[in-house]
Amino acid sequence: MKIVRHTDKNFSAKLREVAADSSLFDAEIEARTKAILHDVFVRGDDAVLEFTEKFDGAKLSADQLAVTQAELFNASVTADESLRAAVAEAEKNIALFAKKSLRKGWSAKNSHGATVGEKFDPFTRVGIYIPGGTAPLVSTALMTITLAKVAGCKEIVVTTPCGKDGAINAAILFAARAAGATEIYRVGGAQAIAALAYGTKTIRRVQKIFGPGNAYVSMAKRLLVGRVAIDLLAGPSDLLVLADDTANPKFAAADMLAQAEHGSGHERVWLVTTSEKILRAVEKEISQQLPKLSRRQLIQRVLDRNVWLINVKSVADGVALANQIAPEHCEVITRDARKVSDGIITAGAIFLGNWSPTVLGDYIAGPSHVLPTDGAGASFAGLTVDQFQRRTSVVEYAKPALKKALRGVQKFAEMEGLDAHGKSAEIRKA
Repeated sequence: MKIVRHTDKNFSAKLREVAADSSLFDAEIEARTKAILHDVFVRGDDAVLEFTEKFDGAKLSADQLAVTQAELFNASVTADESLRAAVAEAEKNIALFAKKSLRKGWSAKNSHGATVGEKFDPFTRVGIYIPGGTAPLVSTALMTITLAKVAGCKEIVVTTPCGKDGAINAAILFAARAAGATEIYRVGGAQAIAALAYGTKTIRRVQKIFGPGNAYVSMAKRLLVGRVAIDLLAGPSDLLVLADDTANPKFAAADMLAQAEHGSGHERVWLVTTSEKILRAVEKEISQQLPKLSRRQLIQRVLDRNVWLINVKSVADGVALANQIAPEHCEVITRDARKVSDGIITAGAIFLGNWSPTVLGDYIAGPSHVLPTDGAGASFAGLTVDQFQRRTSVVEYAKPALKKALRGVQKFAEMEGLDAHGKSAEIRKA
């Protein structure tokens, strides 16, 4: 862990390091990802299968990429009651939140008396990436597929990594099926994003790609913008805890360790506090809690590289730093936490007070846990159901309304030197 205090002589320089560029702009990751994307574009299934063997250790044929109905049935019948209950509880809250966020069409009369408005239609075919590997994110299936289903998407295509035996985590299959997936493929990494974007003989291309992933998945999504629509840049997890002396150091330390345990090594965690006492207590709690955790070796890698304990002069300074970092998750554990949070405008999600750990948002509170990471929150919001909807503007003029608009149309056409534009309206005035 790295400790920075506002009394340090080089405090400003250290803060620049704290908010340094992330894996989203790593040149080596970008070069490797470009090579994967190009190979899938050129060779399709063959490239996907080779990368699956190389990165996941599974030697498959093209006809084995799709998950079968038998596998889905088996995952369903073997799911125990506690899994079924957890999935049902989370899905209920996620669907409730999503339904409140759906956008609805509208219409109004403009100054010419014409009808203008918008309509919102679900994307027909969407692709959803669900991370697997050392931490199969069962919750991500619910946090993404449920939104697609609520929006009305007809084809919900899921890709997720498989093990060396070609099998996919049964709990992911159960949750994906329960949430409404229509196709599931055992493909992970940048090659999965490429297959969804370009299409292969086995995996038909989609209109938009959703879901979090590792640094290579996020890079693939960034590089493919324009070829396909994407939701946001959601990569390795990060958390900023803004705390004053009212924070419980045990809670803060536990939340920091939780976000560090995903295992990629690119996760980032910050404690920003006005209290030196809290800083020292959290540091101590981390060292005491870590040995009891099963993924302590993976967490230690993040602690060594990307965990910062920062003492700031005031809560206002902490808010300013939070906005500069633009964290995926931001816990505000201060006096008047809701008021303090009003000033935080770049976080993916905000959790207020000692009793709102980030894990509630990860699993079961309702809002999707697919959130912008690596500073992308400065430009992107978290995943919401309306991102599964296409917006289309609708314009309807009657002849009287056209006549009222004609003078303005003619003037713009004249100024821009586009006489055919003007004539396309004038031809209707007779």
